[in-house]
Amino acid sequence: MDVWYAAYGANTDSARLARYLLRCRDRAAPVASRGVVLGGALYFATESPVWGGGRGFYDPDASGRVLARAHLVTAGQFSDIAALEMYREPDADLDLSGALAAGRAELGPGRYETVVRAGDVDGVPLLTFTAPWAMDDVELLAPAEAYLRCIGGGLRAAGRWGAAEVAGYLARCPGVLGHRGAAEVLALIGDSNTTRSGEPG
Repeated sequence: MDVWYAAYGANTDSARLARYLLRCRDRAAPVASRGVVLGGALYFATESPVWGGGRGFYDPDASGRVLARAHLVTAGQFSDIAALEMYREPDADLDLSGALAAGRAELGPGRYETVVRAGDVDGVPLLTFTAPWAMDDVELLAPAEAYLRCIGGGLRAAGRWGAAEVAGYLARCPGVLGHRGAAEVLALIGDSNTTRSGEPG
């Protein structure tokens, strides 16, 4: 079974995603990638040991829109990427039936163990993973410059949005808002489409 994996954080960057896939049971590259818009909000909270600063999370119940890059992968690859984000070695497929049927399923208490069906693309489920909590339930934490640069570069590479639109979007995200303005974010992502790390964030 194929699914669209909607990456809203560092895995918007295809080079970083490729490093993840090298650790998956199936190392094949995505069949396709495209820019998509999800309903909800991207926010930053909890400290990343890789990037420093806050990690990106998706709140599907918040108002707004989330720019994401969807990668067409197998359900097994989606499961393995989710495992790697939890610092586990990939070894089994997730049970996606609950998320496919109900739109959301908490498969564990961890920060990336809640699977959300954010819609469909060309008749194929559009899935992502996030935390079980809501944006208002956690303290926001500004992301590191390198992390923002990675996300911004990945979104720009999707080919749907220009640098100024991506910068304005990221500057408005909770956790970034009030810490960096659109001009500052634009200066970060203006010429970037590379990442610092292939490790989970």
